[in-house]
Amino acid sequence: MPKAPPKPVPRFRTPIIETHCHLDYIAPEDIEAELAEIAAAGVERVVTIAVSPDNLETVAELAAQHDTVWCTQGIHPHEADHWNDHVAQRVRRGALAPRTVGVGEMGLDYHYDHGDKAAQRQAFEQQLQIAGELDLPVVIHTRDADDDTQAILANHTRQLERKGVIHSFTSSQTLADYCLSEGFSLGFNGICTFKNADHVRGVIDNTPLDQIMLETDAPYLTPVPYRGRVNSPKFLPLIAEQVAAIKGVDTEHLLRTARRNSMALFFPGTP
Repeated sequence: MPKAPPKPVPRFRTPIIETHCHLDYIAPEDIEAELAEIAAAGVERVVTIAVSPDNLETVAELAAQHDTVWCTQGIHPHEADHWNDHVAQRVRRGALAPRTVGVGEMGLDYHYDHGDKAAQRQAFEQQLQIAGELDLPVVIHTRDADDDTQAILANHTRQLERKGVIHSFTSSQTLADYCLSEGFSLGFNGICTFKNADHVRGVIDNTPLDQIMLETDAPYLTPVPYRGRVNSPKFLPLIAEQVAAIKGVDTEHLLRTARRNSMALFFPGTP
């Protein structure tokens, strides 16, 4: 017998904010249809994330062209070898645009050998400095680099008035505790639905509701039961359901809290 299709994605009353995805990975001719599906799922705002010198302007253009899209400006640790004064100037200039809501995706990734570690640390430190000077929140990627991530944040957290979010959090509870104590939020995505993600579910259980952000990191990390398909912000309700179940709260309550957290961080002063 053929497999039954996955359960439909639920629709909730509370509007959802996608705090981390990569819309520029979608073919330009498919963007309008994708944004329509995202809106139909109850997602009212989308933050599309810069990762390299090649997409700084691309994400800014997407944000400028679509009323529901905002962006960040920054360089992923995998791209740290391309960080230089010219790129820093481009990040700073792009961060001043009205549709830019944060600096990043920055940080450290020692899991893959995609960037010299010293170059990663330098790019991370300089982007944190830019964010502090411009009073913008940061979007941080960290993987297998807990000690260096904490040490670098400790050098800058006082200058980061608005803090930021450690996205797609999969690191240790020790790093989670440090980041939470310094006022950062933690971003959780489809990983929390994976069979082998008990550690992430434990971190969620230990994270205060008012420091939780929801994200997809689309087109990556598609949640269960849609594994094998391209991820999309339209799957955010499934992530919200799982996070709510872990926290032992109603999904609407979780969504209201996550929306309030996201608005306060990325859209302060907006109802």
